[in-house]
Amino acid sequence: MTNSNTIVGPLLTDLYQLTMVYGYWCHNKWNMPAVFDLHFRKNPFKGEFTIFAGLAEVLNFTANFRFTDNDIAYLKEQNFFGKNPNPQFFEWLKTLDCSKVKIYALHEGSLAFPREPLLRVEGPLAIVQLMETTLLNLVNYASLMATNAARFRLAAGHDKSLLEFGLRRAQGPDGGISASRYAYLGGFDGTSNVLAGKLFSIPVKGTNAHSFISSFTGLDDLQTRHLQNSNGEKVDFVARVIEIKERLGYKTHEGELAAFIAYAISYPHNFLALVDTYDTLHSGVLNFIVVALALVDFGYRPIGVRLDSGDLAYLSKETRKRFTEHGESLPKLTIIASNDINENTLVSLQQQQHQIDAFGIGTHLVTCQAQPALGGVYKLVELSGIPRMKLSQDVAKITLPGRKKVYRIIGKQGYPLLDLMTKEQDIVPQPGKKILCRHPFKSAKRVYVTPQQVVSLQECYWDGKLVKKLPSIHESRQYVLEQLAHFRPDHLRQLNPTPYKVSLSDDLYTFFHNLWEVEAPILEIT
Repeated sequence: MTNSNTIVGPLLTDLYQLTMVYGYWCHNKWNMPAVFDLHFRKNPFKGEFTIFAGLAEVLNFTANFRFTDNDIAYLKEQNFFGKNPNPQFFEWLKTLDCSKVKIYALHEGSLAFPREPLLRVEGPLAIVQLMETTLLNLVNYASLMATNAARFRLAAGHDKSLLEFGLRRAQGPDGGISASRYAYLGGFDGTSNVLAGKLFSIPVKGTNAHSFISSFTGLDDLQTRHLQNSNGEKVDFVARVIEIKERLGYKTHEGELAAFIAYAISYPHNFLALVDTYDTLHSGVLNFIVVALALVDFGYRPIGVRLDSGDLAYLSKETRKRFTEHGESLPKLTIIASNDINENTLVSLQQQQHQIDAFGIGTHLVTCQAQPALGGVYKLVELSGIPRMKLSQDVAKITLPGRKKVYRIIGKQGYPLLDLMTKEQDIVPQPGKKILCRHPFKSAKRVYVTPQQVVSLQECYWDGKLVKKLPSIHESRQYVLEQLAHFRPDHLRQLNPTPYKVSLSDDLYTFFHNLWEVEAPILEIT
């Protein structure tokens, strides 16, 4: 297993991880068996679901976890561990790997919810502590990005094509690669990012920009006039375009027409024109129609147009109207729209009954402008077999102690009813058998559920080595789309979604609250 990003390693961490590990080592605590949960506290984008992503990168990092000689030399040069750190500590660091680590995880692409362990990491305290920051870095943005993409998919509809166009606006090259990867996993159909296509086998799509159109001033700029027709003959394509234009009586921008002709001659099987450089309806669309009709005469099938500015709903409807005026002379043509599209734009376009077939989406997708971070956390829940928990005045920050399992409870209508967390040693919930499910904090909020189906959400992926085959990115993408189709729509809707319940078994609830009472200090008031 190799990392797609070569800078991912043990030094991609916060300093306090290293200083804590030195403290563990000095006090001979480093090898104590520890369990950490990686979870988040709140769904992003004011929604009620999150797509878990980043597992493949987590496992690549785990497989390649080593301090190099260069890493150790750097650490020795710093004053991170006091003036005279024990030199044996650095020798010990060289020996560390993840051969004694176990990682349980949700399936990559799973719909996940607050408090559920996306990852459960078990192993020697020092090693699993050192993994914290890197694991959070690999999961937080990946999950946020995949969730954002899934929300765009829901807003656009499953019958529309979605293309990620965000590389130029992403937060640096690493952000651009990750955005392309997890936009695809979250339900997009392709990317304009060629390197992401190479690395992850994502379909790569793209046409041209306004600079190509404006680089032509007239038909005299065309160096090649001929195109091979369906009979294999080289025929003057420019003359055929001019003939059609004159017959239709169109008065359009000649430089734009020349650009379209040049592009059609270069890509006769993939002619898609950017039509808003000068005037969308009075020049761009008309020039496209002229060139498209000529291509049809030559035996080719033009693709369509891209709208990149203006009132997209109105322009798409007017463009479609102009296409239909030519009846069967033109095949079914695609209308693609771009132009700073966000989730709200997609919802609005649906309400306006747009005629767009595909969307190219960049800035709002890859930068997750609606919410810049997921806020995942990594908390110690067990040490040397003893459950541990963090208390807080903020109830949302209180952690659930011990090893836990997570099950998805499916009702008789086929939809998930809730997710149930249990103690690891609890009896597995069974279909047809009534279960008491409790709110983590509100004693009066509880419900009996009789499941039709019980799905265990966690699997062991790493036990000193990779023990479960990872799905391909295409399989994970399909898994996302299948889950979106099988959840109740009211949990997934953009506005005021119905909260999805994450409950505790009665045993876990009792255990958790008893430990809370033990761990909480008793105040004395005088």
